Amino acid sequence: MLVFLDTEFTDFVKHDLISLALVAEDGREFYAERTDFKQDECSDFVRKEVLPVLNRVSGASCDRRQLTQRLHEWFETLPEAATLIFDFEGDWLLLASVLLDVTHKKLPPNVGDKLHLDRRTIAHPVFDKAKNATYTPQWPPHHALADARALMVGCRAWKVFMEPIKRIQ
Repeated sequence: MLVFLDTEFTDFVKHDLISLALVAEDGREFYAERTDFKQDECSDFVRKEVLPVLNRVSGASCDRRQLTQRLHEWFETLPEAATLIFDFEGDWLLLASVLLDVTHKKLPPNVGDKLHLDRRTIAHPVFDKAKNATYTPQWPPHHALADARALMVGCRAWKVFMEPIKRIQ
């Protein structure tokens, strides 16, 4: 099962997780926003682009401990191992760090392979056009759930585009 991952965080230097989204190819979604992230460490970009688009999903607010528990419960509901797809290595690192705590010493069993999409893929015009077409005023870029959904749509479009090319090779 493919699961698309996106996160928002305070800064590229001091990454403190703000929000996290997982979108599975079968339609399942997970989204949470931390209430205990370090707001004073947010970059100007995050203050301008990320913080204003929070609080759009009812019940998403939680602290780090609650987020870890919610994530473990969500992964337990998956019928098979998830291949996590992301376009920024830091997304995987932030997910892994929140999955592990004093109670949870191992990743959930349904966390499977990881696939980091490279720049050539995500910058491809087919990928980029499909991804950007998903954004709306209600679901803009830099909202983790909107970005995870867009990542899935872009990836699907790119795979369809590449399929005839792969058959020729």
